[in-house]
Amino acid sequence: MDAFFVSTGIVALAEIGDKTQLLAFLLAARFRRPLPIVLGIFVATIANHAFAAAVGALAGKLLGPDVMRWVLGLGFLAMAAWIMVPDDIDGDEAPLARHGVFLTTVLAFFMAEMGDKTQVATVALAARYSSATLVVAGTTLGMMLANVPAVYFGDRIAGKAPLKLVHGIAAVIFVALGIATLLGAGRSLGF
Repeated sequence: MDAFFVSTGIVALAEIGDKTQLLAFLLAARFRRPLPIVLGIFVATIANHAFAAAVGALAGKLLGPDVMRWVLGLGFLAMAAWIMVPDDIDGDEAPLARHGVFLTTVLAFFMAEMGDKTQVATVALAARYSSATLVVAGTTLGMMLANVPAVYFGDRIAGKAPLKLVHGIAAVIFVALGIATLLGAGRSLGF
């Protein structure tokens, strides 16, 4: 269950102020139809994070425990630094609603997540933990915890979340995971 809870917490914190959360604000303001937006975020996240977890699980098997420990440890430390870089979304990335709110959200979120912090975190977490299913469930829940309020209450909560504090907490968690991994905390898991 550690895989689920760690994945949920890391992604929920990492997603606050992330470009996909900004995309959730944008979609909510533009379409004012929260349910298809939330469902689109859910479908896109599962698809994207399942792919990322499969890549992470495969990398974990191919690289072997010694190499994987170093890759993951250094990767978690890099994520700690990356999470402190604020995201923005420019107007050119705003999706056009040619296919309805749901499909527009699915496509926009799936593409926005490609190479995003939370996708990279999902790859690393799936490589770190033996259950890719628990990682995907956790990262998906983390995305929903951060984005559903953005869709429903975006106007009221925008600007009130202390982004530097939230990102700082997430960075500390990534540093702790990185150091623990480098020191061999995952040896019982094969790393």
